[in-house]
Amino acid sequence: MGIHLIKDRISRTDLQKIADERFGDMVKAVVDLTRQVMTLGGELHADEESEMLERGSMREDLWGINLYPGEKGDAFIEYDSMINIRPALGNRTRSIDDETVRAKIRKLVDDMITD
Repeated sequence: MGIHLIKDRISRTDLQKIADERFGDMVKAVVDLTRQVMTLGGELHADEESEMLERGSMREDLWGINLYPGEKGDAFIEYDSMINIRPALGNRTRSIDDETVRAKIRKLVDDMITD
């Protein structure tokens, strides 16, 4: 168990294995939209955010999401995390309010997680 840094691709099967380590049906993830990497499997998004910061990410590039390996379409990604509350960047909620940012996250997740 622990935080997994994903630089390339991961299968849904492997994503489910990470889910089984902690929550069963869900995996917490933090994506770095500049470096095009993500962390998976932390207990808290803040733990994954700290890991990414230690590896050179910038806080403004990091967004917290939840992934549901058993779901498809819009139900696969949930844009909800305490680390997303960033009034200085115009995001005042736990959700990700900017649809452009959501689209970038969706593309990164689609490129990195294979069926």
